[in-house]
Amino acid sequence: MIECKNISKTYKSGSIETDALKEISFEIKDGEFVAIMGPSGSGKSTLMHIIGALDTPTKGEYFLDGQNVADLSDDQLADVRKLKIGFVFQSFNLLPRATVLKNVMLPLIYAEIPEKKREALAKESLENAGLEESHFFHFSNQLSGGQMQRVAIARALVNNPSLILADEPTGNLDTKTGEIVLGTFQELNREQKRTIILITHERYVAEHADRIIHIRDGKIVEDEKNHKERIIHHSR
Repeated sequence: MIECKNISKTYKSGSIETDALKEISFEIKDGEFVAIMGPSGSGKSTLMHIIGALDTPTKGEYFLDGQNVADLSDDQLADVRKLKIGFVFQSFNLLPRATVLKNVMLPLIYAEIPEKKREALAKESLENAGLEESHFFHFSNQLSGGQMQRVAIARALVNNPSLILADEPTGNLDTKTGEIVLGTFQELNREQKRTIILITHERYVAEHADRIIHIRDGKIVEDEKNHKERIIHHSR
């Protein structure tokens, strides 16, 4: 699904150049659950933006589903982000004065899905993310942090993307709630074969994935299979 070949990213400010990524290469197959882990300033956020088609490398090639992303127009890149990638962020990014259901339906409006089908798809996505039906018509600001993150996961799933890209998804949650959300990702990967990339700076979060790519100072320093037993925290 994903192939990065010698990816480098250099930022320029006047005469000063900063190398955020330095010739990074790796592949991620369909159905993998991979954590990209590194400290602040390691380059993991830059790499996430490139994988999410939000930025382009200075050098190297990035292929998504066999397509060189550099060959795509701005409109095609927007379609990739809309249809192929589901984003889950630390800050949830929900509309506070909209219901849970309407928040999840929003991407379907942009995709011009008929209204009746939108509601059915949104409800299915919320169920897959583990949110109870009794919360579907609550406003998002009436929910707990864990519930809001599940809504964000449902919104990411609703267009049936081939890739879920989660950026520090437990960063605003307490440990117990974070475990529940990470368990949701595990379920989506194991039961629905979703491809998931989890960006984190914390080891215990990364250990919920099957594979951990360690990045430091813009380079991959280790790419390991995670042999620890994956414990799914069922909470439905």
